[in-house]
Amino acid sequence: MSSPLSIALVGATGLIGRTLIERSVGREDIRILAVARREMKLPAGAKMELVVAAPQEWGAVFERVRPDVLVSALGTTWSKAGKDEAAFRAVDQHLVLDTALAAKASGVMRMIAVSSAGADAASKNFYLRVKGEVERDLMKAGLSRLDILRPGLLRGSRRNDPRLGESLAAVVSPVMDMMLHGPYRKYRSVRAEVAADGILALALKKAAGRFIHDGDAIMRAANSLPHIARD
Repeated sequence: MSSPLSIALVGATGLIGRTLIERSVGREDIRILAVARREMKLPAGAKMELVVAAPQEWGAVFERVRPDVLVSALGTTWSKAGKDEAAFRAVDQHLVLDTALAAKASGVMRMIAVSSAGADAASKNFYLRVKGEVERDLMKAGLSRLDILRPGLLRGSRRNDPRLGESLAAVVSPVMDMMLHGPYRKYRSVRAEVAADGILALALKKAAGRFIHDGDAIMRAANSLPHIARD
């Protein structure tokens, strides 16, 4: 039996990070190493390692563990960043890029990064412009495989991180999704479980290249994930 795929996960305490850990429970083909800045409660049955360390120490963690794939679910919000552009960029741009380069320096050549629908380095919207700049720089990082996910609104329970606007949007999103067609289809919402399964499926792929996945592509990837029996 082949060794399980080793995934280093940063951004483990957020919606996608937590869901990814939950969806990996019971899988023998994947092992998660969560690297976080604070402690977090792990789901029952999780066979994984959690390392709590400051970001400047993450490179040493990657060097020790030598994971196969880096998954970045890092991100903050405009509100949590104090509506300060520099503070927002510190997490969503600089931390993402620094982490990618630290992992690459440790021999990690495959990365999956969660971005956003509409990401565009030339956008007039600050949030989408930063996301686009990050994508552009990751493309230049020299990784053998890079998968960028561009989901619309992510739907799921955000523990200890209430976002009123997103909560309200999640309620109406099933109706709104039905109205989004053509070029607007990419803005349809994506359930956190679907995004997590899509990430796991993409992590198992080894073909080199740079790939961008919209909501439909994320769904296709999720559907391709080998099933396991769940209690």
